[in-house]
Amino acid sequence: MHESSSLSNQFLIAMPSLRDPNFARSVALVCQHGDDGAMGIMINRLSDYRLGDVLTQMNVRSELAQVLDAPVLIGGPVQPERGFVLHTPHGGWDSSFRISDQISVTTSRDILEAIASGNGPSHAIVALGYSGWSPGQIEHELRENSWLTAPADNAIVFSTPLDERWQASAALVGVNLTQISPYAGHA
Repeated sequence: MHESSSLSNQFLIAMPSLRDPNFARSVALVCQHGDDGAMGIMINRLSDYRLGDVLTQMNVRSELAQVLDAPVLIGGPVQPERGFVLHTPHGGWDSSFRISDQISVTTSRDILEAIASGNGPSHAIVALGYSGWSPGQIEHELRENSWLTAPADNAIVFSTPLDERWQASAALVGVNLTQISPYAGHA
């Protein structure tokens, strides 16, 4: 990988050797990556909350059972009190950032109000917190074989069951994670 190439719109897939409990067996969608570091949202960690809990905290009402019972993910260890919505298609939401032609991340209240009323984006997941990397940190961790990268896939983000996303993401680049030793080494 070329040092200056962006990992935006890529999956970072934790290798079996990655022992950090925040990231073990995780898949993060990299939302932004540049000279100032990177920001991503984990897409396969279930929180203890449901969307109804988050909406109640924000004084947003919903009568829709599928909204109230929707899972909320752990997006990462940074700012766990802040909500992020990964969604498609793009919309006119406040505080939206376009990750790719197909997916955006939005942090504003208006998208949650739209979801609560049944008028939100066709595909959306809500996560609390995000994953952040300082300048050069991802590149260092890639050299240490902590992560595998793969092009982001909307079906995995929005449709694949949570407990299958780690393996499914690695399969995008032909890797079977169950056949990899959990011990990293350098030849």
